[in-house]
Amino acid sequence: MTSAPVVARGSVTFRLADQYARLRGVRLQQEVRIPGDQLNFRYRQGTWRLRLPRPAVDRMEYLFELRYRNDDRQTMPDPANPRRAPGAFGEKSVIEFPEYRPPRWLDLPRADGDYAELHVQCRALRATISGLLWTPAGLTGPEPLLVAHDGPEYASLGGLQDYLAALIRTGELPPIRLALLAPGDRNNWYAVNPAYARSLAEQAPHTIRIGAGASLGGLAMLHAHRSAPGLFGALFLQSGSFFTPELDPQERRFGRFRPVTKFVAELAQAVADPDPVPVAMTCGGLEENLANNRAMADTLRALGYAVDFREVADVHNFTAWRDAFDPSLTDLLKQVCGPRA
Repeated sequence: MTSAPVVARGSVTFRLADQYARLRGVRLQQEVRIPGDQLNFRYRQGTWRLRLPRPAVDRMEYLFELRYRNDDRQTMPDPANPRRAPGAFGEKSVIEFPEYRPPRWLDLPRADGDYAELHVQCRALRATISGLLWTPAGLTGPEPLLVAHDGPEYASLGGLQDYLAALIRTGELPPIRLALLAPGDRNNWYAVNPAYARSLAEQAPHTIRIGAGASLGGLAMLHAHRSAPGLFGALFLQSGSFFTPELDPQERRFGRFRPVTKFVAELAQAVADPDPVPVAMTCGGLEENLANNRAMADTLRALGYAVDFREVADVHNFTAWRDAFDPSLTDLLKQVCGPRA
């Protein structure tokens, strides 16, 4: 029987049983910056094994890539590891190392609320921005509004609505509405699209609007704020895709690489900002985006933004973003929304 990964102080060992040698090879798929020449398993006595140094993360998502003797290939979670992490492209196996601590709010009771469909016809975009609007029970008038890009994924894979409902229930946060915006034509809309930025102004009633997004969604929120000062009163940006030619040459094939790098360069060269708002930023310590996020944090600080930038011991995935909501987003919302009435 295959055993689950063996975690030691300085290493982790993966195993996959193959008693009848049906496989030609096994390779580890991962995003924790392990060099490619170290990812191939070795076969011995009916089992494929791979021993690696412990990566510098508190949790690690991974898959096995199997190559059969007829050269067919299959990618699958580790059958010996029952722990799974959800993702936009399917489940992955996950190791939670001894240092990992899940968010404190996961098991807290949650405030009730109601969902309503959200459809905003946008002439500038020639499309409809759709999503869901979550309102805590009992609210009737305008309240703070948290607007999240990739909203359905942020809720289902990252637990954003659960987080908000839990901290509203405990009284740590005031009642806050949540707009979960569906990504639509994500690569086009989120990657420095002026028409999309103009379209974000048409939302539900609010007293203050906070923009949230991860990866390209974070970039889109910052671009929208710079395009329309006053649109957002604060920003929560996770692993933003703030590409530069120097730091991100691997992204050159991305269709909107040039508009993104132009926007980032213009921001870095700016000498003033009409509306520097509070910003909370998080990024995984082993992400490709870490260097450009550090640079963006410095850029925003130079323009007068109050930036709280935190690096987390994880990489580019929804669980990492979920785990960073508290305290980063909590502190930001307390700052801009005030105490619960």
